[in-house]
Amino acid sequence: MKGFTIFFVFTFLSFFSCSAFAADTLSASQSLVNGQTILSSSQIFVFGFFTPGNSGKWYVGIWYKDIPDRTVVWVANRDSPLANSSAIVKISNQNIVLLDPGENVIWSSNQTNNASNPVIQLLDTGNLVLREESESDHYLWQSFDYPTDTLLPDMKLGWDLNAGFQRYLSSWGSINDPGTGDFAFKIDYHGFPEAFLLNKNMKKYRSGPWNGERFSGVPEMQPVDHISFDFIANQDEVYYSFHISSRSLYSRLIVSPSGVLERRTWIPDNRVWNLFWFAPKDQCDYYRECGPYGICDSNASPVCKCMRGFEPSNPQAWNMRDGSGGCVRKTDLQCMEDKFLHLAKMKLPESTGTFVDRSMSLKDCELLCLRNCSCKAYANSNITNGGSGCVIWVGELLDMRQYAEGGQDLFVRLAAADIGNGGHVRAVIIGIAVGTGILLLALSGFFIWRRKKLLNACKQSTEQKGPLERSQDFMLNDVVVSSKRDYSGENRTDELELPLFDFVTLVMATDNFSAENKIGQGGFGSVYKGKLVEGQNIAVKRLSKNSGQGADEFKNEVRLIARLQHRNLVRLVGCCSDMDEKMLIYEYMENRSLDSALFNKGRSSSLNWQRRFNIICGIARGLVYLHQDSRFRIIHRDLKASNILLDEEWNPKISDFGMARLFGGDETEANTRRVVGTYGYMSPEYAMDGIFSMKSDVFSFGVLVLEIISGKKNRGFYHPNTELNLLGHAWKLWKEGNGVELLDTSVGMSYSSFEVLRCLQVGLLCVQERAEDRPTMSSVVLMLSSETATMPQPRTPGFCLGRSPFETDSSSGKQDESFSVNQVTVTRLDAR
Repeated sequence: MKGFTIFFVFTFLSFFSCSAFAADTLSASQSLVNGQTILSSSQIFVFGFFTPGNSGKWYVGIWYKDIPDRTVVWVANRDSPLANSSAIVKISNQNIVLLDPGENVIWSSNQTNNASNPVIQLLDTGNLVLREESESDHYLWQSFDYPTDTLLPDMKLGWDLNAGFQRYLSSWGSINDPGTGDFAFKIDYHGFPEAFLLNKNMKKYRSGPWNGERFSGVPEMQPVDHISFDFIANQDEVYYSFHISSRSLYSRLIVSPSGVLERRTWIPDNRVWNLFWFAPKDQCDYYRECGPYGICDSNASPVCKCMRGFEPSNPQAWNMRDGSGGCVRKTDLQCMEDKFLHLAKMKLPESTGTFVDRSMSLKDCELLCLRNCSCKAYANSNITNGGSGCVIWVGELLDMRQYAEGGQDLFVRLAAADIGNGGHVRAVIIGIAVGTGILLLALSGFFIWRRKKLLNACKQSTEQKGPLERSQDFMLNDVVVSSKRDYSGENRTDELELPLFDFVTLVMATDNFSAENKIGQGGFGSVYKGKLVEGQNIAVKRLSKNSGQGADEFKNEVRLIARLQHRNLVRLVGCCSDMDEKMLIYEYMENRSLDSALFNKGRSSSLNWQRRFNIICGIARGLVYLHQDSRFRIIHRDLKASNILLDEEWNPKISDFGMARLFGGDETEANTRRVVGTYGYMSPEYAMDGIFSMKSDVFSFGVLVLEIISGKKNRGFYHPNTELNLLGHAWKLWKEGNGVELLDTSVGMSYSSFEVLRCLQVGLLCVQERAEDRPTMSSVVLMLSSETATMPQPRTPGFCLGRSPFETDSSSGKQDESFSVNQVTVTRLDAR
């Protein structure tokens, strides 16, 4: 009987109501049924019921009023069609709802903001909004946040990073089916942001990053009359939009059901939608057409080519016009001896994994790239006004293209031998060689004489120096001579350009190491905030005078960190050695260490989910650099929350390399009698047997991930009524399908459940008991950054029970061991 009554009401309203509301709003006391529409104030857009083609299904959406061929720009119930037109749109429980005759909710805006007198309004932009009647500019909900297949002027395509919210386009299923299709157009905000056209989450086309004027891969994207483009990238949001200054001009960007990006403009005189631009439009627009390091040129035949210094990785396939295998180097890189090949009019390589500094000059960018042996290429991030900013690629260069016009400059790292001019005639080479030989003979005698004179002067000077100056000279020489050859087998020494600070300077900078300037306590001493005379803020790590452990760790940290250059590793500014005083001077991190925010109830709310996710990803990238991208493979061995520092923008930087070990290129595992690290973070095989490898750091990273998600320490956390520590508790929730319950409540409600569960799964994969089961850090980065990466199911974590075997050992009275149970480094005092 109830259904019959509602059906009668629908029928009555459809016959006796006017076809459109006079205003552009719908109040809480009104409703909308089939045959009624809402018009925007200038009657540009219509909101109402429609059925596409002869589908027989009904939808609620928005379309242009005066375009005869109905052009739908937004659909509410795209994946929940109505079998007939008997439905109603109204405001219910402060939400816009679509109800069928049985009063079942077919679609809802699902907004959570409170409103005392909400109204629905259709704006002239095509944006359907829910707002307070008295607040015209504050929206509780808007359709622009939930696009379908169409981007209208002033809509945002991209991310609200604070809310972790993404706006993207997805195609219709077919021309008469508004349901979600296979194709999507999304902004990836990581690295140097760019947009991708996806086919079932597989990359099909890439726009290239925004270079200040246009997307790098869209050279024809130029401002035209009445249409301008905009791209915003900051810590709060990353999005693309366009604006139209003429009210008589209509333009829209769509993803067609066939997977083509199309910009169409309405020509009133011809009464047609004109195809203004589309992509992909040729063979070179397709993603990775020419593979790693390959360059696609649609004006050449074949379209794929290798740049100078490279050759096809698969010559047979290359000759058959299949360039997907890409190119490989002819000559291995030599780091500081390498040069850069200048490529003009290029679509920049895929840039989501790049380093970006928007204030750096191109020359400084070149120097930074040259010093970082992992750097494969660099370019300006902005090409306006002659160019500015710096982008650095550290992985393979993918999806490059060369244009006849447009594009921008790209500088690719090559071995010096592959850059050579090759144009010198033999006579000139012989002449230069002979002349150089004569000059070298003459200079050799001079330098031998000069060196003897300098050595004598240096000896006299040293005898006259005070103990402070002599200790500094000794420490610098010790750092230089005790170089990487201890571990890697190389014979030449390293010259480290690391400033030495005198003790008095640091006393003045820290106000005599006052308690007010103390910002942390580590395993080997305290950390103080300081300010140099020239105004630079620094962090001074002062090793404890009474710690016999400190000297080796001090030397080790200076040796290692002075060589490292990565945005997720803390930068060592200098060091000081004055008798029994040993200090390391770092760049100052405004937000201090991760543990000071994560485990502090007063500060943990500052770590919203987006920041936590970015911290996890940043630590992972830093470890990838240490494990495989730096010149030497480095195992940190003491990765924990207190050793992750946070800069002003909450970017993470790995610090404290006192326990780190350096491996040769072919080493993957080592054994030590001196176990170092921190309880709760040490892997089982390392803690029990002294076996450490990259997988030891992976385990520590996994613990960190679970701590970042939960806001709880692994050590000292026990779930009520159980003996499970944090790892065991997380494992239990995962198996029960309740993983989101692990999330720290101080995060609030703005988070992505999908990202939380993905991070939880990654964390559990990293803390698996068997080292061989754990992923590499490069795999971790892939799993964190890709929504489509295949992830295995985790197995039982190591140290799943609340009490680890060490709790017994630490009180056993052994003379050669010294353990602590909180956030303090654990060591055994045997020789390495």
